[in-house]
This record gives sequence, structure tokens and C-alpha cells, in this order.
Amino acid sequence: MGVYRREPDGSRKDARDFGLYDIVHTSPNEDMTAFQFWQAMVASMLLRGNAFAEIHRSGSRIVALDFLLPGRVDLDLDDDGRVTYWFRPRKGARRQIERQNMLHIPAFSLDGRVGLSAIRYGADVFGAAMSADDAANGTFKNGLLPAVAFKVDRVLKPEQRDEFRDYVKQVSGALNAGRSPVLEQGISPESIGINPVDAQLLESRAYSVEEVCRWFGVPPWMVGKTDAGSNWGTGLEQQMIAFLTFSISSITNQIQQCVNKRLLTAVERQTYYGEFSLEAFLKADTAGRSAWYSQMTQNGIMTRDECRVKENLPRHGGNAGVLTVQANLTPIDKLGESTDGQAAQAALKNWLGQQE
Repeated sequence: MGVYRREPDGSRKDARDFGLYDIVHTSPNEDMTAFQFWQAMVASMLLRGNAFAEIHRSGSRIVALDFLLPGRVDLDLDDDGRVTYWFRPRKGARRQIERQNMLHIPAFSLDGRVGLSAIRYGADVFGAAMSADDAANGTFKNGLLPAVAFKVDRVLKPEQRDEFRDYVKQVSGALNAGRSPVLEQGISPESIGINPVDAQLLESRAYSVEEVCRWFGVPPWMVGKTDAGSNWGTGLEQQMIAFLTFSISSITNQIQQCVNKRLLTAVERQTYYGEFSLEAFLKADTAGRSAWYSQMTQNGIMTRDECRVKENLPRHGGNAGVLTVQANLTPIDKLGESTDGQAAQAALKNWLGQQE
């Protein structure tokens, strides 16, 4: 994430000299890098519905953002119906954090102020997924065998039942160890469980993966759940673009707007704004990136030096910093001169021909 300055001509520049830039881009606080900070904030949004950071100031200047665990922040309403924030530290009494000193970023919200927890609202889905996982673990632990009951041809006395239960434990241990148990006279096994195939155990676990991904807006292939669909070439590229458009952008837009509202004054917002750069997500597509650079430079939208900067290469200088168009790669401000010069040469050649 960076902070940018609006230029009078409608363009923008990195506002590296602005105090907030270093905080949101490099070092939010003493303990975290910017990546660690925003990672924790996004995780809080997705898992708990809300992300919180305390704003520290020196006078009117913001000097740090301290991440707060959402489980330690209590929300309340004052007499005017405005949200108030109370933080519970590990030691000591809870304290109130003023609204102007709290960076609160909600996830999807119904009232526009407090976000919803995907896990809380998807409890049935997540509970079913955990139950299927527990059942699968138990099934594999038992060697993929259903529950087995043993039938005897006589009525057992209480002490005989206790001895028989110890005998069953030995038989079950032999089954789990892959050995063939020996059943004595009058004992026969009967299956009383559901076959894992009949229960579609593996299919239900796969379905649970898709359900959890659906709650968080993540394509299943990103968590290793692949199928017969296209996972290569343009198919994967289009899925990645869709992921950025419908999932990532909804998170980054919320963060950007909260940062601009809470960390910038009304006057500063006229000139500065924070924004995430999502171009790094598409850098793996070398062919597409090269084609984009070619179109931007040949149509006079970007210079070659600007393309080099995006690729973390040093500026070449000279004509590499000049806007050109596809027509003979002529500088834009030289197009009229080139046309006039060609017309003058043609007129001179025509006049010389007439003189001869």
C-alpha cells in the first residue's frame, strides 16, 4: 500500500515525503513490517468480521498504528448512538479508545458500521466440514473398516462379558495392526457401520472444501482443490482476474477508504490518498505484461522509463523518457514538425521537377 499525491494535470506521484507514506507502506509500528500489519488486519476482517488498530499521534501527526486483537476490543454505543471502543489488555482494566484514535475496518456489514464474521454466519458449513473431517480421521484410524459387532451363541454372565470385552480389544488391535485375528468357537463378526463408500465420505470432504472457499470468495484451486476444469493458460489467468475483481478488490477497497477517512484530514484528502497496487498479482503473466507495455508505449501513454520502473529496472534516460507513438515511434510533440517537414520536402521535390 502506498500514498499518492494528486497533480494539477490529473496525474499522480508517490508521496514519499508525506509522513503517512512510511507508516502504511513500510513500518506501521515498532514490531511489525507493513506486510505483517496488513496481513493481520485482513485476517481479522475475514475471520472475525472487524479489524482494529490504535492510532498514535505526536501532535496532529500520525506516528504509529498498533494492531489490536479483535477479541480484545468491545464495541458499545453512546447516548447518541455512535460506536465506542473499549480495549481489554492482558493486564489491568479495560480502557476506552477515542473514535479519532481508532482505525476500524469492518468486513461485509449490514449496518455499515460493524462487520459480520464469516465463520459465525457459516457455522453450519464449518461444523459439517469439521464433523466430516473427524469421521474421516476415525475411519482411516480403523483401517477403513466399519464398526464390527461380535455375536456369541450363548448368554454370557456379567463377569464373562467383561472378559469378552477385553478379548474384543485384542481382536480390534489385531485388525488395526493389519493382522488376522482368530475367532474362537461360537463367535461370529457382523458389520453394523456404514461403508465409507456408501457414505460418500471423500466426496463430502471435497464438498466441504468448496463450501468453505465459497464463504471466503476463494477459488478452490488456490487451496489445492483441483478438478477437471482448466487450470492452465488463459483459463487460469481469467480465474485469477476474476479473483482480483470480485474478492480481493472488495477487501482492498474497504481498507483504502477507511485509511483515507480515518488517517487523512478533510484538507489532506484533497491532495493525498492511499491505494493498494494490485499489479504484482499479475506479474507472473509475462506474455500479457509484455503486450501491455508494448501497447502503452506505442500509443504514447507510457514512456519506456516508466515501464522500466515498474519492472524494478533503473531509468535509461534520454529518449527512453519521451512519449512516442507507433508511427515511426515519433515523439508526440514532434508529430506536427515531422508532417510539415515531409510536406515541405515533397513540395521542394515537385518544384525541382517542374524546373527541370
